[in-house]
Amino acid sequence: MSPQQLLSEIERYAADKKAIDMVELDLRGVLGYTDYFVVCSGNTGRQAKAIHDGILEGLKREHGMLPRKVEGTAAAGWILMDYLDVVVHIFTPETRDFYRLEQLWGEAPARAAGEA
Repeated sequence: MSPQQLLSEIERYAADKKAIDMVELDLRGVLGYTDYFVVCSGNTGRQAKAIHDGILEGLKREHGMLPRKVEGTAAAGWILMDYLDVVVHIFTPETRDFYRLEQLWGEAPARAAGEA
């Protein structure tokens, strides 16, 4: 599966769980360890965990893919899923506002997920 296909599938699974404010950052040429970040939010820690579960289960069931690493599921304020070519960051709104990840990578092209 290409990085763009993986990106699309992750966004689809996150959208199925009603992820909000989904943004993709194109990090090709900026970072050497991944091509894209997907940044999204759930309204609560429970919803953030449901978004994680939807991505994990969908990619495993339909594509036989598991993340290389997952961090933050216990607290669910910031869950990170590393699929090598795509790294997923799932936040609660308060945690996202605090860390402002999109501003840290301001030089990377960003767009709302699902835009052509």
